[in-house]
Amino acid sequence: MSTVNVENRNRYALITGATSGIGYELAVLFAQDSYNLILVARCEDRLQEVTNKLKQLYSVEVTPLAVNLFKSTAAQEIFRATSDMGIQIDVLVNNAGQGEWGPFAETALERDMDIIQLNVNAPVALTRLYLPEMLRRNEGRILQMGSEAGTMPMPLLSVYAATKAFILSFSAALSEELRDTNVTVTALLPGATDTDFFHKAKQDDTVTYREKPLLTPEKVARDGYEALMKGKNRVISGARTKLHVFEGEWLPTEKVASDARKLNEPSSKGGGEKWPVHAASMEERESIMGETGSISGDRKRR
Repeated sequence: MSTVNVENRNRYALITGATSGIGYELAVLFAQDSYNLILVARCEDRLQEVTNKLKQLYSVEVTPLAVNLFKSTAAQEIFRATSDMGIQIDVLVNNAGQGEWGPFAETALERDMDIIQLNVNAPVALTRLYLPEMLRRNEGRILQMGSEAGTMPMPLLSVYAATKAFILSFSAALSEELRDTNVTVTALLPGATDTDFFHKAKQDDTVTYREKPLLTPEKVARDGYEALMKGKNRVISGARTKLHVFEGEWLPTEKVASDARKLNEPSSKGGGEKWPVHAASMEERESIMGETGSISGDRKRR
């Protein structure tokens, strides 16, 4: 049983992609700190299961919102729902994300557009909808799920990496815009993390997944949560991730792209087909946990 944090018991954190992986671990951390939760995910049964579990374990209010973030109207649906309930969002966590592995010319266009909707359009819209309320109160925190992939060109994950580059640029720009306020934006850059991401992206026969150590979602969530509470602009989770980010930001682009491709090639330990490109059905397109990461910008809450 968790200790009640009186300061937070009337505060709400909204988390997308909250039913597994990093999103679930973040929900646990917020609940342990006595935050009430708004959990957003697509699978209603799993969402209700997680809701009941967190309520029982931590005695906080947990409100499930079964919303399909692939829809262009999803952010407005979420905002309308919390407004109708009279709930003030103190912390926004844009966690849900997806990727698709394979040569860009062979991946399904519909799938690529879904990834852009989920990874870019949904977090931008949610941030735009909730940020004005935070500014009126001069208080609020936003956690954006980035990735080490956002710091480099990534062959065979080209659309995913590009969406994460957008998130990193967007978050850095917002941090500067909000510099003289008590509203903070933290970008979390994880490295490869042991979540459903690899399976859903059909990337589980690659060198990264089969031959390299993976971060745990618990560690990534903890790194992101602590950085968020300290008001940091950016956090990179994991020593190897920090090395990859350094290489991505400082080495020649051609060298970085070549090295990234090697990590995304099929593993010698695999045995699957060379390019198992998969055009996922709508039933398979569940929100996947993004990744998380730790450096930089100690802009602490004033």
